[in-house]
Amino acid sequence: MPTSYDVRLLRRKEIAEGTMEFTLEKPLGFEYRAGQYGDLVLPPSTGLDDSNNKHGFSFVSAPFENTLRMATRMRDSRYKKAAAQVPEGTMVQLLALWGDFTLQKNETIPAVFITGGIGITPVRSIIAQATHDRTNHRITLIYANRTPAQAAYTDEFKQLAAENRNFNFVPVYTSTQGHVNAELIRQHVPDVATPRYYLSGPEGMVKAMRALLIEIGADEDNIKTEEFDGY
Repeated sequence: MPTSYDVRLLRRKEIAEGTMEFTLEKPLGFEYRAGQYGDLVLPPSTGLDDSNNKHGFSFVSAPFENTLRMATRMRDSRYKKAAAQVPEGTMVQLLALWGDFTLQKNETIPAVFITGGIGITPVRSIIAQATHDRTNHRITLIYANRTPAQAAYTDEFKQLAAENRNFNFVPVYTSTQGHVNAELIRQHVPDVATPRYYLSGPEGMVKAMRALLIEIGADEDNIKTEEFDGY
């Protein structure tokens, strides 16, 4: 069973075109692994009820950071509309903790993240934590968005790549570069069979990338996925 926490919404801000980030108080003693997620329950003042007041979000924040951050693509749903209007300072409810989309313990195996759109949220947490902990994981992030304006956290990833010599950041903008394909993966992942792969983003993109990786020689057992439906 998840634990319920009453927390204050500290800030909400647009961090990319159509993408909003929510910063919450971090409950005392709250612990999680980078890549995990919780449910954000909006208060009755929004007019929502138990049938539509809850939504799951990965933590963008890393465990070492002193606030909790979540982000979502804004859509025309009652929940998203209400979330965009909740005043800063409002008490909300956090139900946590779930998820095993977490970085492998073995630091000798490279980790390759292929991510689309809002699927970046758990990845930001994972890479920020690995950089903070100075782990020896060799990490490649291929991050696809239609345009630079729609890509969240690119400045942070550039900064993390500057700090972490084991981290390679590869932004891809499909409106000008086309979609992630076998040639691009091979360019940045010379030995396709070796790494652990982490795929996160819209369901169609995740399934296509999984099929592509298997086709070009990745080990099916070394592919972990997180599909973001309804975003």
